[in-house]
Amino acid sequence: MKILCVSLGCDKNLVDTEMMLGLLNRDGYTFTDDEQEADIIVVNTCCFIGDAKEESVNTILEMAEYKKTGNCKALIVTGCMAQRYKQEILDEIPEVDGILGTSTYDEISAVLKRVLEGETVSLFHSLERLPQVETERMVTTGGHYAFLKIAEGCDKHCTYCIIPSLRGNYRSVPMERLVKEAEGLAARGVRELILVAQETTLYGTDLYGKKMLPELLHRLAEIPGIYWIRIQYCYPEEVTDELIAAIRDEEKVCNYLDIPIQHASDPILKRMGRRTNQEQIRGLIEKLRQEIPDIAIRTTMIAGFPGETEEDHEEVMAFVDEMEFERLGVFAYSVEEDTPAASFPDQVPQELKEERRDEIMELQQEIAFEKSEAMVGRILDVMIEGKVADEPAYVGRTYMDAPNVDGYIFVNTGELFMSGDFVRVKVTGASGYDLIGEVYDEFAK
Repeated sequence: MKILCVSLGCDKNLVDTEMMLGLLNRDGYTFTDDEQEADIIVVNTCCFIGDAKEESVNTILEMAEYKKTGNCKALIVTGCMAQRYKQEILDEIPEVDGILGTSTYDEISAVLKRVLEGETVSLFHSLERLPQVETERMVTTGGHYAFLKIAEGCDKHCTYCIIPSLRGNYRSVPMERLVKEAEGLAARGVRELILVAQETTLYGTDLYGKKMLPELLHRLAEIPGIYWIRIQYCYPEEVTDELIAAIRDEEKVCNYLDIPIQHASDPILKRMGRRTNQEQIRGLIEKLRQEIPDIAIRTTMIAGFPGETEEDHEEVMAFVDEMEFERLGVFAYSVEEDTPAASFPDQVPQELKEERRDEIMELQQEIAFEKSEAMVGRILDVMIEGKVADEPAYVGRTYMDAPNVDGYIFVNTGELFMSGDFVRVKVTGASGYDLIGEVYDEFAK
């Protein structure tokens, strides 16, 4: 039986997909990228914002067609949309044979067995449950980097966000399990671990009574074969001096921090249910840059939140201009049903939300391009991602670049490298968000 698995949404969802692939591989299934020849299709869905919801629905409908035109005998839907709209999916898309909640993906094999016996299965467990997968997961990111999901769920309850009702309260993965998983990944050639969760900074508070992310970093840094450790999704109010010291002092931890701040106007931050104000955010950024001078700070912002005035928007613009973030993504606010913000008065028109988003991004583009130019002459460690087709050059990433969201560095060389190799590169130019360089020194890592 050949399985096609489609993973949508965030990298946290991708880890769930890889866990399911590992379980299915253990149970003897094979895999295909060809929709026509797939006997079983699994769609791991997302519904965080409107665009993601639309993509999930369209993908399910597209895959359902292969029950008529291909070999598909079973269509399974998992992930956030399955959790949120389970009954609607079963009622409106009769081609769906099985549906699993976000805390149930570790039962994919059992569900698939029942479906192949002719049963329509809907399986959901309590959102307080933490799925457990002892089997080696199947890494789909190329083998040289992997995401390590250190916790599930979220306790923050921001007014625009549906995640706590889809993923449950915050549950940390026990440290020994994470270290064992990371050791297994390293043994299979993974060189970079990217720590993810709905929020990474609170790691351990539910299990150990205190924030244990710094301790986890120290433990992971001891693993032979791991060269980079990158941290994403750090809420600004939870970043401690101990965490900053761990990033600064652990050689393997990249001087890179992803801190979603979402806005810079205090009234809007309050309406969002965020737990920081602009002064606190400003203080954290200043401290990070003081303690770790070459740190790359990535953040995200939401444009057009309900009640956002032109003055609020101008405050964001001034803040972005002053802070000069190395990396910044901006989303137009998406109204999500069943969230408090959906019923807020003073909703901003869609056209204006998109206009404000574009203004912030245009400003950030200028900042990012200037920062790229300022990198010329620097010597950086680069992870090779692959070869540029028909050219004596490779594409790689620096410590400042997380995969799929940040830029690249193009390394001109006739030498032979493999994905996952580390090379020391001198930056010779810049092209927009990306850098250009040449090999300065080869080193075995």
